[in-house]
Amino acid sequence: MAKRLLAVVLALIGAMVVLSVAPVSAASNYSYTYSKFLYEPAPVVPATAIPGGNFTLYTKSGVNIESIQAVSVLHGPYQLQILARNGNEVVVKVPDNIVPDDYFLLIKTDKGTLVLPNGLKVFKEWPKVLRIAWVSDTHVTSGSKVGYVCGVYFQHSIYKLEQMCSNPIPLHSVVATDSAYTYWAMQNATLLINTGDEVDTSSDLTAYTIIYNITKRTAAAGEMVVGIKGNHDDPPTVYTMLLGPRYFYVTIGKFIIIGLDTGGDRGYPTMDEIEWMEKVLNEHKGYIPIILYHHPYFFAPRWNYLGGVIKGLDPSTDWDQLKEYVGRYWGADPEVAKRFLEDVVKYNIPLTMSGHIHHDMYWLYIDKEGHKHYFLTLTSTGAPDKESNPPSHPHYSPTWYGSNLVVISENGSVSMPYTPVNIVDNKVKSNFISVPVPQEFMVFRHETSFGTAVKFINELNNSVSGPIVLQIPAGAKIDPSVTNVTYKILGEREIGGQYYMLVNVTVPKGVSQLVVDKAKDTEKPTVQIAYLQPTYPTPNSEFSAYVIAQDNLGLKNLYAVIYDSNGNLVKYGKVDKFPAEPASGKPNDNFYIVELPPLKPGTYKLEIVGVDFYGNKAVVTKELNIGTSATSSSPTATSTTSSSSGNKICGPAAIVALAVVPLLLRRRH
Repeated sequence: MAKRLLAVVLALIGAMVVLSVAPVSAASNYSYTYSKFLYEPAPVVPATAIPGGNFTLYTKSGVNIESIQAVSVLHGPYQLQILARNGNEVVVKVPDNIVPDDYFLLIKTDKGTLVLPNGLKVFKEWPKVLRIAWVSDTHVTSGSKVGYVCGVYFQHSIYKLEQMCSNPIPLHSVVATDSAYTYWAMQNATLLINTGDEVDTSSDLTAYTIIYNITKRTAAAGEMVVGIKGNHDDPPTVYTMLLGPRYFYVTIGKFIIIGLDTGGDRGYPTMDEIEWMEKVLNEHKGYIPIILYHHPYFFAPRWNYLGGVIKGLDPSTDWDQLKEYVGRYWGADPEVAKRFLEDVVKYNIPLTMSGHIHHDMYWLYIDKEGHKHYFLTLTSTGAPDKESNPPSHPHYSPTWYGSNLVVISENGSVSMPYTPVNIVDNKVKSNFISVPVPQEFMVFRHETSFGTAVKFINELNNSVSGPIVLQIPAGAKIDPSVTNVTYKILGEREIGGQYYMLVNVTVPKGVSQLVVDKAKDTEKPTVQIAYLQPTYPTPNSEFSAYVIAQDNLGLKNLYAVIYDSNGNLVKYGKVDKFPAEPASGKPNDNFYIVELPPLKPGTYKLEIVGVDFYGNKAVVTKELNIGTSATSSSPTATSTTSSSSGNKICGPAAIVALAVVPLLLRRRH
């Protein structure tokens, strides 16, 4: 009965979430759901062109396109000419005078107007080299998906990290994903690729809305985005509604990127997909193929988890030797696995990219003709469930929150310039093959009706410069008095009911911020301790405080400190400020969790401190009597209360209602 009641509660909550986060513009005549209108292009499968060139739209049945505009934050709008209609295919001409950029398409139809971010990437000329920014396994979630980082260190539990690090940072999958997308958009890559598990739960509409908005901002900054689905995106009902098709291809000059669907538990593409891929390759002879799929093809952890070099074996004659290197998912269907590798050789495919295992892996397969074929796998960019650093076992290989840059040229050569790979005796010896982003470059965004504030944490060895797009309320301006990054406003524009500001920034090493608002923020945050878990902490045992905190612009810092009965600050390892982590990934959620250290029997004072981007501070205190049941929550003379505007908390019942969902979703790796 309890389980049934819980299911009903969750269903009601899910329905409310769906109603509240559906990706539609405030302007009712706009729609952001591409699948109501098109098969392709899609938010993660853009069209490409050069000035004066053509591209094709593939419409849904019964949709009549009346006009098409291309607009970016800096350029347009350009009216695009419809050249031809053939069934569901609409051939569109790109103006000769269009400026190269990544464009929104505003497609007016008899069913309404579709606003399609990342709809069209225009190149000045077709590139002869692709610089591919690469993320994978972002696992964006509306629930809790948090790990802890400090420099090169990473742990699932803050208690392990606090012994070696003075400033552990909770990194939610939403922040991790947005940080990586933001960083690579600043690096002038040709495009960004996501190799699947874009969200953590395939039915989580809120999470898909979040990754959609991250994609939209990235494209608005000029970075083309291409994505495929993973097993966590399966069944792909919401994925195909908001992001893109199950499998597809995109051409960029003489490069062709083919995305395959390896399914959910299946873990490999179907034979129908393989035959479709062969048809596409036969139609694009002379192109340089790049194949994307989620589950890695080569994966032999018993031999060498990190990968290696395979030389001189041919899948047609040496399959019995080659199949020992094939991962268990692909190996479950030897016919598909063998056919795919035969195609790699036949069509001279130089690069395939995958994810899934939350670990970097590098395989170089050299066929009998001496052609090199790179099978690369990337660690998780957003999920904390990967091997920690330091590792949990002496023989395990550690990893981190990672991304990478892969460079491929028209002659088929492949390199990863940021991360050289160490190979000894045909085995990979490198622990970290990926770049530590977002591990050492984090972007915390806060978007409200009052303004947009961004906190940067840059622990890389140099400053980071490039374009960043902010979604802002109309009329908001950068406040230089509280902005300490170097910036230049490149442009502002309203597109489809949303205001965007494109800013070139230089983020220095350390902690910095960028604030865009309608006026100076003079209001203090509001902070409230909802409850402790357990209610009466046990001596020498870890416990947690659940906190409700909010600010009209956003909280820059939220943390706990503990004082003993003599007024001394309590430390745990190297840490004396215990950071709050978000209880969910929902935008502007105001519920947080603070994991607190074991305390000896005695009386303590717990303080929860909230600080906004203008330095306004709120403090709430709670007396802790460890070893008794007399823990008090009444304010003391040192407490600070504030009355900033926002959602009200209506008594204990509301507090419990706010808390139940994060508790149910917490730590579901």
